[in-house]
Amino acid sequence: MKKVLSIAIALSLWAAIGIAADEKALIADALSAAPPAITDGATVKDGDGNVLKKGSNGWTCYPGNKAIGPMCNQAQWDAVLAALGEKKDPQVKELSISYMLAGEGEAIGVSNSDPYASDPHAHGDFVKEGPHLMIVVPDKAALKGLSTDPNDPVYVMWGDTPYAHIMVKIAPAE
Repeated sequence: MKKVLSIAIALSLWAAIGIAADEKALIADALSAAPPAITDGATVKDGDGNVLKKGSNGWTCYPGNKAIGPMCNQAQWDAVLAALGEKKDPQVKELSISYMLAGEGEAIGVSNSDPYASDPHAHGDFVKEGPHLMIVVPDKAALKGLSTDPNDPVYVMWGDTPYAHIMVKIAPAE
């Protein structure tokens, strides 16, 4: 019985160490999205919204996933993404920035026109960017005249949707 209990305790400790290592990796991935001036005080959440590191500067960073790379967002950007997830129109009240300085990494990327597209082979406009910024603005008229071509260094993504935003390339994709 002691041997079984010892094994159970050892497995529990091993699992806890594994979870801690996974959590550290998620935090490191999330923090790769922005410069230290942002990440030093940022909150880090996992893909389920669980807080992995509490911050104090109003920025929230997320690790990458299968679709997109890691990002650090101002609160307005988080509200836009929440609206996207609920298929509701966002209420953009202020200019807001999302850093994605690690690029897309191993992620598949996203459609330039359809925020809900999930199959890169079904759309001819999937993009997978290198380091970039994303900017939402409260007045969509500010997007008029900007390119929608992802080959340009600055362009509008999801332009004909309520989730339209400006993409600013910082460096090429690797």
